[in-house]
Amino acid sequence: MRTDVVIIGAGPAGLMLSYLLKKEGIHSVLLEKRSKQEIEETVRAGVLEQGTVDLLVKHGLDKRLKEIGHEHKGIYLQFNQERHRIDFPALTGGKKVVVYPQHEVIKDLLNAHDTIGTTIYYEVDNVKPEGLKTEAPKVSFTHKDSSAKEEINCDFVAGCDGFHGPCRKEIMDCSEFEHLYDYGWLGILAETKPASDELVYANHENGFALLSTRTPELQRYYLQVDRKDDIANWSDDRIWTELNTRVSMGKGQEVTPGTITQKNIVSMRSFVCETMQYGRLFLAGDAAHIVPPTGAKGMNLAISDVQILAKGLCAYYQDGTESMLNRYADIALRRIWKAQRFSAFMTNMLHTNPSATPFERKLQLSELSYLVSSEASKQSLAENYTGLPIEWDDKKEMAVV
Repeated sequence: MRTDVVIIGAGPAGLMLSYLLKKEGIHSVLLEKRSKQEIEETVRAGVLEQGTVDLLVKHGLDKRLKEIGHEHKGIYLQFNQERHRIDFPALTGGKKVVVYPQHEVIKDLLNAHDTIGTTIYYEVDNVKPEGLKTEAPKVSFTHKDSSAKEEINCDFVAGCDGFHGPCRKEIMDCSEFEHLYDYGWLGILAETKPASDELVYANHENGFALLSTRTPELQRYYLQVDRKDDIANWSDDRIWTELNTRVSMGKGQEVTPGTITQKNIVSMRSFVCETMQYGRLFLAGDAAHIVPPTGAKGMNLAISDVQILAKGLCAYYQDGTESMLNRYADIALRRIWKAQRFSAFMTNMLHTNPSATPFERKLQLSELSYLVSSEASKQSLAENYTGLPIEWDDKKEMAVV
C-alpha cells in the first residue's frame, strides 16, 4: 500500500488531521487499535474552546453540535460558600465555550469520513513505524482478521496514538517533562436534573468539586480524592453527601441525588514531550502532551496541534516547502506550554492540598478572592479558558536582566 500520510490513532487529533488533509487533496490512511464501536462509545467529557468550535463550523461539522451542545458564556468559581461568575463574552470580546463530549466530536468526524471515503483500519495490532529518518518511511501492522504483517509506504507519519501509543517510543533521546499530582478525580454520570446553568468549580476544605452538565437528564460531577483511593470506598450515598457538602452555599441541598450510572477514579498528570518531530514522524495530541482536566484543554490542544501540522503538510504538497513543517514543534509548543501553565494554575488554585499549612490555605483563599475582585485577573482567566490564539509567527522571549 502507498499513501501520503499514515496517521496512527483515530481519536480527535487523528480524525481531524485526516479530514483537514483530505479537504486539500492529501491522502491518508488511519490505523486504530480499537473497534469503531469502541471509540464511539468511550465516554469522555469535553469543553470546546471558541477556536475549536469555529473550526467545526468552518468545515460543516457542527450540525449535532448545534443540536445537543450546551453553549456556556461563563463559569462559576465557588469558595467560602459563595459563587462568583466569570463572564466570558464581556471579558474577551464575545468568546464562549460549548460543553460537548469528546465522543460526540468523534462521532461527527467518523460520519464525515464515511462520507468522503477515508481508509480506516480498525482493530490493528503490532503497529511499527520504520525508516522515520529517511525520505521513505513505512508503517507495518497486523489486522484483526490475519496474523500476516501488512505495510504502508508513505511520506510522513503522524503519531496521534495517545500517551501509551507506539510512536513516541520510536524517538531516540526524547525530551520529556512530567508532573504527577497526589490527587485524582472521582467522576460520576448521574441521572438527575442540572445543578447549575453553567460549570461550577468549587474549592472546599474537604477538596475540590466540579458540577458539569451532559444533558437535561444526565449530569457529570467530579470530586477530588486521593489518586490511589479505591472506588469501592465510595458508596452512592457517600458521593452525594460529599458533593453537597463541597458545593453548599448554606441554603440547603444544591445537588439532587439520582441514579449513578457510571463512576471511576482517574489520576492526574502534566506531561510534555518536546520532541514533537523526529525525522518524518510528527506527534500530536496526547502522544505529545497531557494536561490535568481542570483547565479543559486536552482535546482543544489536540485540535490546535493538527491545525498547525495540516498547514505544514499542505505547504509541502502544494508548494514544495518544508519550512512550516520544520517549525511545527516550535509553534505548537508555545501554545502547549501556555495551556500547561493555565491548567496547573487552575488545578493548584482549586484543589486542596492535604499537607498544606494553615498559612498556605489562607494564601489559596486569598488567590481566589483576588481573582474574582480584579477585572484584569478575571480577563486573564477568561482569555485562557476560551482559548488562546495559535501564534503562527516566531516570537522570541526577551530576557529581563
